[in-house]
Amino acid sequence: MHWRVPADALRELLPEQLPPDTHDGDAWLGVTPFRVSGFRLRSLPPVPVLSSFPETNVRTYVTYEDKPGIWFFSLDADSPWAVEAARRAYHLPYHHGRISDERHGETIEYRSERTGATLDVSYRPTGAAAHAKPGTLDHFLTERYCLYTEHRGRLERAEIHHAPWPLQPAEAELRENTMPPVAVEGDPLLHYSERQDVVIWPLERL
Repeated sequence: MHWRVPADALRELLPEQLPPDTHDGDAWLGVTPFRVSGFRLRSLPPVPVLSSFPETNVRTYVTYEDKPGIWFFSLDADSPWAVEAARRAYHLPYHHGRISDERHGETIEYRSERTGATLDVSYRPTGAAAHAKPGTLDHFLTERYCLYTEHRGRLERAEIHHAPWPLQPAEAELRENTMPPVAVEGDPLLHYSERQDVVIWPLERL
């Protein structure tokens, strides 16, 4: 789910060297519910039970040295060990949330809760999958191949690899959403993807 937001509303929440990217003059804020499956460290197999959990990301988009990427305002996971590992390895603002995700046919009922932040939504795909074309808003929002974070005053970046997103149109019933760090208004732009395989490299200082 993405909302159009004024760039100035996000600028003060980002490091000085990372102004928000804009498309047609506006910044965008995304709230993404999904399920991690087969999570593992390189060279190690997935650990049963611990390798699968629901997660909620709140994000926007930035560029540093001509490299577009993602900035996370928050990441909630229903896995204490994954939260601790990600905080240590990637210096990201992970939180342990109480999250439930249930599939009923093509519809997913999803609820994420922690103090001060709730997402309650049901959603489903409504059409065939396709890859976003370069230059489009869909491409701007999804084809990002690194993440940025800040640790002890230093900007850091981790490279991300994945195939182009297979995006489907979607519909959603959004009952509650207090996840974003700024106010969002109106109906969100919706995309759905059944699966995406992702590899993330270690952080590097910039």
